[in-house]
Amino acid sequence: MHIQIVLFDGFDPLDVIAPYEVLYAGGSASDGAVSVELVTAEGPREVVSGTGGLALHAAGALDLERADFLVVPGASGRVGEPSEVPEEEVAAGEWKQDEFIPVLLGRTLTTDLPALLKQAMDDPHITVATVCGGSLVLAMAGLLEGRHATTHHMGLDMLDATGAHAVHARIVDDGDLITGAGVTSGLDLGLYLLEREVGPRIAHAVEELFAHERRGTVWRAQGPTPLTL
Repeated sequence: MHIQIVLFDGFDPLDVIAPYEVLYAGGSASDGAVSVELVTAEGPREVVSGTGGLALHAAGALDLERADFLVVPGASGRVGEPSEVPEEEVAAGEWKQDEFIPVLLGRTLTTDLPALLKQAMDDPHITVATVCGGSLVLAMAGLLEGRHATTHHMGLDMLDATGAHAVHARIVDDGDLITGAGVTSGLDLGLYLLEREVGPRIAHAVEELFAHERRGTVWRAQGPTPLTL
């Protein structure tokens, strides 16, 4: 399976590097059954993250003909909204609007990414996965209505507001949509993709390599509805 991790300006580096390393190791452990690359909607370029100007190189363009999986990260920056900036910071000119996570995520809507993600969501041969605020990129583009998904705990209300069914879980498997919660869930997402697609032995070998045990139960809309505990 070929996985493309989609970069955009202001992305969160850990949302990208964590699943990339897990999936790359899965490719080594499976003798090439898994491949992964960094891409953008625009094509090859240096992409600046939202963390201290750290940049990563995207080697190619998002290509729905080649991808079996897309992984969409969240953004890194200030939490909250620009309207919440203290007056003294505004007066001193000590803040920038584009430092805020909601602004960075919203800016993706002005690119070609939403249209490409819609095509991917409509393609039965492609699974879309997200880490942290990556699900909010989909939600803000109107692509998660009626779907079960998770995101960073601070964004769950926004998921609900867009018509998604927000689930407070570390990983949510909704068939051709797999979403991860907070930033470090990218490790767990990568391991779960390996387990689901190439088997638990490969996933376990990578888990041992990185000395990281996947946390929590992967939530699926299966089984009886639990009573309130």
